[in-house]
Amino acid sequence: MANPEHPRLIIHDFLSLDLCKELEFIQKSCGTVGYRPNVFSTTLSHLIATNCGHLIMPFVPIRERLKEKAEEFFGCEFELFVEFTGLISWSTGASIGWHSDDNRPYLKQRDFAAVCYLNSHGEDFEGGLFHFQDWQPATIVPMAGDVVMYTADSRNIHSVDEIIGGERLTLTLWFSRDGSHDEDAKLISFLSEKQLPRSIHETRSFLPQPASSRMYWFPPETASTYESGFDICFARIHAHGYDLYSLQDISCFSASDSSNDLSEVSMAPLRLAREHELFVEEFVNILHVLQAVQFYCWKASELQTSGHEKRINVVPLSPSQREEVNRLKHVFLKDERVPDKLFRSATVDERSQQPFNWARVSAAVTAWEAYSNKLVKELLLSLPCWKTHQSIFSVPSFDLGK
Repeated sequence: MANPEHPRLIIHDFLSLDLCKELEFIQKSCGTVGYRPNVFSTTLSHLIATNCGHLIMPFVPIRERLKEKAEEFFGCEFELFVEFTGLISWSTGASIGWHSDDNRPYLKQRDFAAVCYLNSHGEDFEGGLFHFQDWQPATIVPMAGDVVMYTADSRNIHSVDEIIGGERLTLTLWFSRDGSHDEDAKLISFLSEKQLPRSIHETRSFLPQPASSRMYWFPPETASTYESGFDICFARIHAHGYDLYSLQDISCFSASDSSNDLSEVSMAPLRLAREHELFVEEFVNILHVLQAVQFYCWKASELQTSGHEKRINVVPLSPSQREEVNRLKHVFLKDERVPDKLFRSATVDERSQQPFNWARVSAAVTAWEAYSNKLVKELLLSLPCWKTHQSIFSVPSFDLGK
């Protein structure tokens, strides 16, 4: 029963496990260094800025459902605007002490919060329990698919325990009664400024473009020189057992030289390597590689490799290529133990037990392209309606001409 002094709502199984996995894919393939130590985040505006605007499509129906549920529960039908939508992951060492979400003056516009858990305590991470300071339930054990909603004020002061292993993933939304903070209008304007395909028949424009390399460098305070820390995109790729081979000469690059801009390397063509083999397929940049690798991790058990065995091109790494692979690893990764600690699962992931073969990786690249192409078409068909109404919503199929 709701307590008017501490209004909060817990909904179990609000999101399907498949949808949780899809959002996990987006976070792990697009996320940047977050707002506090050992936290990483992906906002919808960041997706648009990195040529991944099509990846906002899975969020659209979720935002609608959450807003409707918040308006119903908190008694403010047709009054709320989505002020912020973002994916947030908390890695080992991350925590937050007792606070309310309106305790910073520049966030006073936030009235309600919704936190959707995308993975599960005890299976994917340890620690990270969510606590309310007053009334019941006092503790929320994060489980994939569950949602907790609460007022973003002193009536619901809360904290999060330190993560002691694995990576805790959430989708977080904030709602406001103040329409001037409506996220939709800003996102639609941003999308309108991007160079999108002119028609649904020209959709091969979903290749990601990394932001500043400093947005991916962890911890951020070392970003001016790159003398320590690591690139989180490279680290995630490495955590899955891969290395990278650059198609440009990197012999002049040194992590201790502050004049180097590592974005020159991360935005240049790359190839995947694993153990003593080199996958000859060329990727346009490090985010392209990362999205293909994370898609493989998401869909490995479903991938059909028939036909890919004949098309894949894998060659042994030569000694000089191995030297280049190791040089790139040193520049982008430094100490391999640190990213492993942050990004490896707390428990053994069943997907990692899939027998590895390059044919499945090749199939993943093809499937990722089809998935991205589908979302680009959905975005192009929806955008005119969004512009007309200045609102992001699920456009009925008959409006899309289906």
